[in-house]
Amino acid sequence: MESLQGKGVVVTGAGGGIGAALARRFAAAGARVVVNDLDAARAAEVAAEVGGVALPGDASAVVADALAALDGTVDVYCANAGLASGGTEAAAERVWADAWDVNVMAHVRAAEALVPGWLERGGGRFVSTVSAAGLLTMVGAAPYSVTKHGAYAFAEWLSLTYRHRGVKVHAICPQGVRTDMLTAAGSAGELVLAPTAIEPEDVAEALFTGMAEDRFLILPHPEVAGYYQARAATPDKWLTSMNHIQQKWEASER
Repeated sequence: MESLQGKGVVVTGAGGGIGAALARRFAAAGARVVVNDLDAARAAEVAAEVGGVALPGDASAVVADALAALDGTVDVYCANAGLASGGTEAAAERVWADAWDVNVMAHVRAAEALVPGWLERGGGRFVSTVSAAGLLTMVGAAPYSVTKHGAYAFAEWLSLTYRHRGVKVHAICPQGVRTDMLTAAGSAGELVLAPTAIEPEDVAEALFTGMAEDRFLILPHPEVAGYYQARAATPDKWLTSMNHIQQKWEASER
C-alpha cells in the first residue's frame, strides 16, 4: 500500500467508536485527518487528539469543507457515519427515510463530489463502514438491515465501475463492535452481537490489513465469510437458522 504520510483523509461519524479508531489509525500513519461528527464537542476532542481538523455537522455535506481544509485534495474518504435504526416493516416512514439518508445517500453524495477528481488524477480511496448486516441481516432492525444492504451494494458498484481507473473501494463488514451503537441495539444486540464483539481498534487494523492486501471486502470477524457463503448456497437453510434466532429473541422479550 502506498504511504499515507501527508495524505488527506476524511472520517465521518468519527466522534467515537469505529470512526474515532479510524481517525487515530490514519493519523498514526501520518495522514492529515478531518474528523466529522454531528456532535461538535466529540469531533473537536478527537481532532485535538489526532492533530486533525474538526468539521462537525451532517456527513452528507462535509466534502466541500473537507476539501478546503485539506488544500483541495481528499485521498481517502471513510463513509463511517451510520444509524442503527431498529423496528419492523411498521417502523415510521421517518425512521426509514433517515436510515436511507445516512446509511446510503450520504455515501452516494460523497462519491458524487469526490469521484470526478479522483478519476482526473487517477486515484482515490473510498471506505464504506457497512456492517455484517449488509451481507446477512439483523433481527429486530429492518431499516438498518435493508439500508446496510444498500450501502454494500453501492460500494460494490463503485468498485466494479472505477477500479480500472485507480479508485479503490473497501467495504468493512464487522459484526458486534463495542461501541455506543452496540449498546443501542438493546436485547437483540446482546443476543446476537455481544458474545463475539470486538474493539473499534480491531476494525481499524482489519481495514489497514485489507488496504495493504488491496481487498474490497474487509471482515473483522472472519467467520462472517462462512455465513455469507451459506446464505448464498442454501438460502432456505440459512433463513431457517436465522428464524431460530428470531424466535429465541422473541422468547427473551416475553
